[in-house]
Amino acid sequence: MLSCLLGLRQPKLDAETRAFFRDACPWGFIVFREACVSREQLRALCADLRDTVGHDAIVWIDQEGGRVARLKAPEWPTWPAAGKFGEIYAKQKDAGLEAAYLGYRLIAHELRDAGLDGDFAPVLDVPVEGSDKIVGDRAFSADPKIVALLARAALNGLHDGSVAGCIKHMPGHGRATADSHLALPKVGAQEIDLANDVLPFTELADAEAAMTAHIVFKAWDPDRPATCSPVVIDEIIRKRIGFQGMLMSDDLDMHALQYALNGGLKERAEAAVGAGCDVVLQCSGVLKEMQTTAAGCRELAGLPLVRARAVEAFAKRPPREFDAGAGWARFKQLMADFAPA
Repeated sequence: MLSCLLGLRQPKLDAETRAFFRDACPWGFIVFREACVSREQLRALCADLRDTVGHDAIVWIDQEGGRVARLKAPEWPTWPAAGKFGEIYAKQKDAGLEAAYLGYRLIAHELRDAGLDGDFAPVLDVPVEGSDKIVGDRAFSADPKIVALLARAALNGLHDGSVAGCIKHMPGHGRATADSHLALPKVGAQEIDLANDVLPFTELADAEAAMTAHIVFKAWDPDRPATCSPVVIDEIIRKRIGFQGMLMSDDLDMHALQYALNGGLKERAEAAVGAGCDVVLQCSGVLKEMQTTAAGCRELAGLPLVRARAVEAFAKRPPREFDAGAGWARFKQLMADFAPA
């Protein structure tokens, strides 16, 4: 299996893409809105992906709720952004924790029903005043301790539904004053402030997977974004935060890496894997770009393979017993009870 996770933006595999996936054998996949037409169609697509690569690959999705949701109404329910759970927590702590757990337990229920078993959530970023709005209400709170508590509840909800989670964007995107989809953010904060940003990640360092941030942290490595920085990955993520799970890059297509590195997707993949990422993420769904990315990847072996197997264990175990009807009723009650006056 190659150390990559590739995107799909079509509802059905074409012959060329199927042949590439069969030969390259990526570790996993991520599906986007264009690939999610109906429940029956998505189940068939996920089964086809796994059959093509010949292993029970995890099929991931970005389903945070709020702005970042690939499963859309009317085919699927609508979930609030993570910030809503923080608002409830501010009014009543137990209700906030219950809402966060239930929200992500219900997401897991819907994902499993559609053939999906990995979610790029929860977000652990801590937004600060003056930062770019790309995080905004995707964050649970501006208080790192509350972020950690609610993110733990959310991750537990995914796990109980037999869905692997991925905490993001390590070591913290909340202080960036630019959107890394469009530019290369550079954070000049000092250690005392950055300690605030990494706290939620430290509290959830036992998570099975994490995603890096395409951000330059001048205090740690002024020349390279975290995704491509051996210093940030080894000294901050692995040692200081204590994260020993599978580390994935954010999308290699994002403009941040275009500004940070010379070369194309092959060079970006090589830089990320060389810096210590176990797996790279490339989301365009364009065959030629996926082929170029794969050329910069490695076969999963050694510790990265051990970490991959650990992530698969979260995604492939049976879900805990759950009454989805009762869960939705309780969740809707919580949303109504704590709706703005």
